[in-house]
Amino acid sequence: MEGPLDAGQVPMVGLGALENAERLVIVDLRSPAEYADDHLPGAVNVPLLDDDDRAVVGTLYHREGREAAFREGRAVVLRRVAELVGRILEVVPDGHGCRDLTGAAAATGVPSEEELARRVEELTTGGLEALETELVPYPVSRVPEPGLVLHCWRGGLRSRSVAALLLSLGLEGVVVLEGGYRSWRRAVRAGLASWPARDQGSVPPTGTYVLRGLTGVGKTLVLRELEGLRPGWTVDLEGLAGHRSSLLGMVGMVPVSQKNFESALWRCLAARPALPLVLEGESRKVGDVEIPPRPWQALCGAANILLEAPLERRVEVLMEDYLAPATDRDQLGRQLAAVAKRMGDSHGIVALWEAGEVQEMVRRLLTDYYDPLYGRGEQGREYLAVVDATDPVAAAEELVTLVGVGCPGH
Repeated sequence: MEGPLDAGQVPMVGLGALENAERLVIVDLRSPAEYADDHLPGAVNVPLLDDDDRAVVGTLYHREGREAAFREGRAVVLRRVAELVGRILEVVPDGHGCRDLTGAAAATGVPSEEELARRVEELTTGGLEALETELVPYPVSRVPEPGLVLHCWRGGLRSRSVAALLLSLGLEGVVVLEGGYRSWRRAVRAGLASWPARDQGSVPPTGTYVLRGLTGVGKTLVLRELEGLRPGWTVDLEGLAGHRSSLLGMVGMVPVSQKNFESALWRCLAARPALPLVLEGESRKVGDVEIPPRPWQALCGAANILLEAPLERRVEVLMEDYLAPATDRDQLGRQLAAVAKRMGDSHGIVALWEAGEVQEMVRRLLTDYYDPLYGRGEQGREYLAVVDATDPVAAAEELVTLVGVGCPGH
């Protein structure tokens, strides 16, 4: 910590200070729903308010004002403060400096539930305005190592109050993230908006390639093999989105929010050195999430490589994708109704599914639905090369040579 703190001062660090800090734990104090929507990389959720409590506090805020919302939030924290402090200590690994208590706290251990409640009462007894005045942000340039970084949505009273409580217990290395989660969100949006910096802002970046091909050809399988051969060359948009970008695309996957997708995408793009970039061909929307403008422009302007495979191989790939885990079969059965509605009853895919004729059902899905749909979208497209994707490993090896020729030095 940069010098001794006066009473009421709460140390705060900027987002940039987290980049080079190695020994830290990030605790996200927002509700579980806020955390699930998106969060800082590696952050652990220890909510000050659960989702129901947050809804009640939010309703009071809009109907009766800030003070009413503050009183309700205070009452919730008074009931749960022992659990909150206990969970924060649990997520700090053994041997971590933040777990060490000093002074009176070291002699007696963590205070009792009653004592913790008393401390919260003392801290908040003056009301919202007094708390805002008393908890003074104290900027520091770096995260203490080891350090415990707390944050809420915007680095406000939620995180500052918990930090003040932990500091009063004698915990060391406690800091608050200035701007909270919102600072991370701003950084993600700015990073995506200015990408790719290494090409002086040119879109698309040099050496960008898109794998295209009919459904089931194994584009994702080839992409994975290519990443294994040349780490950092690929970005798996479907993997980041948790969706295969079709009516059946969520089967066996866990779709993510737009914010979560953008955070994961930015982390991948920011971490890449100046290498070729290979993507899978997508529409603008991958499931329910949308590819941000700059990556989308790069995808649209990239060199196209067509992957091909025989129909029977494509049937095999789709059956492995959608039917290998037994737990996915029920979900697939439910989603087939939506596809059948698009195709019309004459194709009989639901009847084939119900009769157990799965292979024929998949074949008909490909030839009668996916192939015509894909063909319409690919009209007039030019391809740099055509690669046989029947063997994903061999296809990836061919791509290494093909992409390497286009990108000297790689």
